Amino acid sequence: MKHLAFTRRAALALAGSALTLISLGSARAQNFPGNTVTLVVPFAAGGSTDVVGRVVAQKMGEILGQQVVVENVAGAGGNLGADRVARAEPDGYTILMGTVATHALNPLILKTKPYDPEKDFSPVSLLVVVPNVLVVNPQLPVNSVQELIDLLKKEPDKYSYASSGNGTPLHLSGELFKSMTGTSMQHVPYKGAGPALNDLVGNQISIMFDNLPSSSGHIKGKTLRALGVTTKERAPSFPEVPTVAETVPGYETYTWNALFAPKDTPPEVVAKLNEAANAALKDPKVVERMKEFSATIVGSTPEELGKHVTAELAKWGPVVKNANIQMD
Repeated sequence: MKHLAFTRRAALALAGSALTLISLGSARAQNFPGNTVTLVVPFAAGGSTDVVGRVVAQKMGEILGQQVVVENVAGAGGNLGADRVARAEPDGYTILMGTVATHALNPLILKTKPYDPEKDFSPVSLLVVVPNVLVVNPQLPVNSVQELIDLLKKEPDKYSYASSGNGTPLHLSGELFKSMTGTSMQHVPYKGAGPALNDLVGNQISIMFDNLPSSSGHIKGKTLRALGVTTKERAPSFPEVPTVAETVPGYETYTWNALFAPKDTPPEVVAKLNEAANAALKDPKVVERMKEFSATIVGSTPEELGKHVTAELAKWGPVVKNANIQMD
């Protein structure tokens, strides 16, 4: 009996301790954030993901009442920064600016997967989508997507398209185009979009899928010809440029940015981050900055972002497999 009483007392004590820990955790979540939040951008400063991250972080900091600082952790196509957040303390103080690369393409392409894009993160909110654009050197004798398809079918494998690197969203945009149009062209990977654009403008290569913001100056200056944007709808900044889907029904690619926290982050903390992110996206200054950047504001619930990641993995899986893309 004494042993049973002791066991009961021990069980009650353990239960009480657990409740105390839960209460403390709940109180910390309710008081979140109590200090600076770090937003990890898994790419170098100055790129599209970095620009979006800094604009949103500044406004989120104002809304949350605590500074949200951007830390660039570049390397391995975004994997280094993403892996750091996946392994971070799940308290909401370290969050990730995720992209189609970190949460769809890299997990499909890499032989060694440092993290699971669905299981190792708590989705917070989809932020924006940035269109890609199909551009060609003006000396290429085509003025539309259909004319390009006709040329590629007439002379298969004669032409090459550039991208910012193997396994990047721009590379996969070209592979999806080939598979949906039944065309053939060689892929030439570069170490970044900048060198690829330089060769495209210099007519060392003829075709490229690029982020619209980085090509916009060349399009306006007529050093490149835009054949089509890759989103479902035309880009507000270039309403005269048709979509690729107007010629190739169902074709859609874009770069997206979204916020993720480590898995097991308290729901109350995720909710606060989500609320701040979506409020930031409605701020007039943020809206104007995103418009200048050719980014379309989306916003979402955590659940909607989770479904988006699942859908992106399902979409790109067959493309990666058919193109036989795999990297160490």
